[in-house]
Amino acid sequence: MIELNQKVLVGWILAVAALNWGLVGVLGVNLVETILGAGSVLTKVAYGLIGAVGVYKVYLLTMSKK
Repeated sequence: MIELNQKVLVGWILAVAALNWGLVGVLGVNLVETILGAGSVLTKVAYGLIGAVGVYKVYLLTMSKK
């Protein structure tokens, strides 16, 4: 049950990050910075979390091939 919740959480974080970057590319709007403040500690934490989740997802994808 914990693994399923972890997969769901990782999926949601990556989906929100992808939507944010889509908005940056298409409209020039960065929702993370708009909501949390440009250069704020919360923005840095959010980007750090997104990066960590991305690394974790890459790890899961590469380890599932073995």
